[in-house]
Amino acid sequence: MRFDERFLDEIKSRLRLSDVIGRSVKLRRQGREFVGLSPFAKEKTPSFFVNDDKGFFHDFSSGKHGDLISFLQETERLSFVEAVEKLAAEAGVPMPAVDPRGAEQEKTRQALSDWLETAAKWFEAELRRPAGLQARAYLAKRGLPESEWARFRLGFAAAGRTGLKDYLVSKGAHPRELVEAGLLIAPDDGGAPYDRFRDRIIFPITDARGRVVSFGGRALDPQARAKYLNGPETGLFHKGATLYGLAEARKLMAAANDGSALVVVEGYMDAIACQRAGIAAVAPLGTALTEDQMEALWRLHPEPTLCFDADGAGQRAASRVIDRALPLLKPGRSFRFALVTGGKDPDDVLREQGAAALKSQLAVTTPFVEMLFTRERELEPLDTPERRAGLKGRLRTAAASIQDKDLSAAYRDDLFQRLDEIFGRPAPQRAGGAPARPPSRPYVRRDPRRPAYEDAPLTAEARAQRGWLRGALEPVPAALAKAVLSEPAWLDPQLEALEAHGFGDPGLGDLAKEIIRLRLNADVLDSEALARHLAARGFGALLGEIDKAALKSGAPFLDPDIPPTLARSQWSHAFEQVARMAALGVAIEAAKSDLAGRAGMEAIERMKIERDALRRAVGTGTVWTDGGSYG
Repeated sequence: MRFDERFLDEIKSRLRLSDVIGRSVKLRRQGREFVGLSPFAKEKTPSFFVNDDKGFFHDFSSGKHGDLISFLQETERLSFVEAVEKLAAEAGVPMPAVDPRGAEQEKTRQALSDWLETAAKWFEAELRRPAGLQARAYLAKRGLPESEWARFRLGFAAAGRTGLKDYLVSKGAHPRELVEAGLLIAPDDGGAPYDRFRDRIIFPITDARGRVVSFGGRALDPQARAKYLNGPETGLFHKGATLYGLAEARKLMAAANDGSALVVVEGYMDAIACQRAGIAAVAPLGTALTEDQMEALWRLHPEPTLCFDADGAGQRAASRVIDRALPLLKPGRSFRFALVTGGKDPDDVLREQGAAALKSQLAVTTPFVEMLFTRERELEPLDTPERRAGLKGRLRTAAASIQDKDLSAAYRDDLFQRLDEIFGRPAPQRAGGAPARPPSRPYVRRDPRRPAYEDAPLTAEARAQRGWLRGALEPVPAALAKAVLSEPAWLDPQLEALEAHGFGDPGLGDLAKEIIRLRLNADVLDSEALARHLAARGFGALLGEIDKAALKSGAPFLDPDIPPTLARSQWSHAFEQVARMAALGVAIEAAKSDLAGRAGMEAIERMKIERDALRRAVGTGTVWTDGGSYG
């Protein structure tokens, strides 16, 4: 549902941001802002700020930023529409009028919803009756105890043709309504409708708010034509826009409140296994992820983890996701991939190895770009020039399909760099055939005017800082910071990552926080204003050391002669690698404290290998992307 901006502004004008947030976060006034402990992360020192004048909040501990509506979406896991409805009711602003036809349709949908809820309760009761003996035995065999049935509202449909129909009709339902709800099947020959689900374990399918919209059934008869059966498309249920387990996943994410993963698995039992282990997980309904389902996932998490089976069907499903997702990728909207070991699925791992092993295995993920490259590389042997050229063409086409131009350029650079690493790059030749050293990229300051920080008074504290810093900064992090000082707008898509990991050097941590604070409080931020502000806050000495260390990096994006779009793409690529290295360090320490035998050790070793490779790339400068190598 779309809302007029004036309607949203009216809601915000009637509700003070600090009053709404103050009901769940203890705030105290600090100047023109309010400050409190983060509602998104555990902390002892307040770093959560609310600004009523500008109408936004910012949490330095998690990097989350937004307005009144997004705060409810984050803390209560509501959709945009749900958050607006709740705030409108509180503000006393009537929702936009619905036309009479729409009101009638809503009344019909509500009636269908009521019958679906009644059916769910009947299925639940049937599971515990004598007819459900075989179903109970199956659930016990799958390691799902009775104590968990109510949580997931599991049920049973007996083998009779009209058991559910007879019950609901006795409650006042009309068979035509039950056909519309997907509970009955109306024969083509005009015969009497009969139950859709028979001799099956029942899994209620709910919307994001936990309201039953359909059912899925697992056949108990091994000779059944379809092992799993979902309800049909109805006015309430759209298979391509619904995710099994979404309501429970939202609860787990809200309870964890730590930005933990959102995992997409292949089936009901896998989603249930993950949720029993404390992992927020959902499952599509028998098809590869659709664009609508991807949008629903990105509203909850910037990088959901996709976990597909290792068999051919699972890999084909992963490939379809890659093709569908590519055009939709944006900074802050992507996927990662995970594979549980030993050819198992999450349900097997939980039953055989326990929750800690499942968490450990799902924590080891592969970036989207790497999965894309691996798929294309393994499509055919690369033993001829024609096949190698074919790979290069496929990579170029894949990157070009990304609609976000900056990200498209970054993907092209990354994919071609991976291609270079496979086949090597021919060295330039001196006259006479001797290998030549590649020409170094000259460092030229983007703004030739005198930096503002050089005119700042050098206090005793700043002198001490300069002496301590001399030679201490790493060149790569310094280059990342130097570029941001010249182009502050580059940071906008990376604010959350910068808050979490800084520039990759502890010596630049306070600088990163100050830049974020200033960026959020300034409508427009140019490099000159940023330099003056930082100098006034005592960072002048540090800025000088950044200049010196950046000179040693050979960072291509500091070259003023390359196109701005390419420079930004190169900077983003390098920053993401440094952030990934820092994130792996955190993940390794977390995994050590939650270790579970050999599987956990293997997961830690894989993360260490990736982290060490990134360390070498950062240390040697090979983290840079050469945009001209495969032009």
